[in-house]
Amino acid sequence: MKVFAALKITALSSFLTVAPITEAFAAEVNVYSYRQPFLIKPMFDAFTRQTGIKVNSVFAKKGLVERLKSEGKNSPADIIFTVDIGRLDAALQAGVTQPVESDILSSSIPAAFRDPDNHWFGLTSRARIIVTSNERMSSGDIKSYEDLADPKFEGKICTRSGKHVYMVALIASVISHAGEAAAKEWLTGVKNNLARKPQGNDRAQVKAINSGECDIAIINSYYMGAMVNDEEQSEWASSVDINFPNQNDRGTHMNISGMSLTRNSPNKDHAIQLMEFLASDLAQAMYSEQNHEYPINPDVRPSGLLQSWGDFKSDTLPLADIAKHRSTASKLVDTVNFDG
Repeated sequence: MKVFAALKITALSSFLTVAPITEAFAAEVNVYSYRQPFLIKPMFDAFTRQTGIKVNSVFAKKGLVERLKSEGKNSPADIIFTVDIGRLDAALQAGVTQPVESDILSSSIPAAFRDPDNHWFGLTSRARIIVTSNERMSSGDIKSYEDLADPKFEGKICTRSGKHVYMVALIASVISHAGEAAAKEWLTGVKNNLARKPQGNDRAQVKAINSGECDIAIINSYYMGAMVNDEEQSEWASSVDINFPNQNDRGTHMNISGMSLTRNSPNKDHAIQLMEFLASDLAQAMYSEQNHEYPINPDVRPSGLLQSWGDFKSDTLPLADIAKHRSTASKLVDTVNFDG
């Protein structure tokens, strides 16, 4: 499916500053977030307008789980936000979360996208798609992740590091479906087809296709939405077709952004209220329009841009099952020297 630059929605005009946690309020929720402030502040503001509860947020690229552990019972944090099933599982394994019993969350969020014991909940989903040059590849050349290992694509694939959490999750999903031995054989085949050493982020792979360095790349779907709405990068987006893999069998691998209630939440009731709001129709629609992510709530339609890419079958394997294979997936990256 072709992506046209004309299919744009209004992007946020600037980064929004989120106030750090510095003072107490009668009604508040404190969030530790690995997600950039401009991605989540509009939803927090909508929650405050609706409830009168203030949301304070601290953003960091790393170290928030360690911060929660060191703060212990004195932590001011109520909720931790992150992306990728691996990071959600890491917070759970670190013992810094607690379960949430909520009929709203359990009815709004499919079981595949929440922890069986309710320690974490998906907020949005993103497809791990395959993009191909619309000049040098034909529609239907790639139909599955397995096709990426076909020797006919030697020297045609670009990807980011196999050690990145998005790639580890994809490899873990292959292990979940096919077993470790088959996953190793597949990953070896993909490595043999690389056009260059894995490098850069997902957008860099699309840029490389546009420049002719490769013809195929594996990326997260929301990056396409971001590039379509970027003056410079819209040209990159227009140079590729979107492919949702494995439509004839298990479906396309999905990952999530998500949230957990912290173990020592000082504002537990308000925090759960925020979590439930974020699963609501309003917040889910805002996420999709502004961040180009798929709503986790199946009752909410994706944004117009995402709908223009077409409906697709997604992998329904529980992400909790995929998370169990992350360590093995990471070791396979080293075993086949994927990044070498």
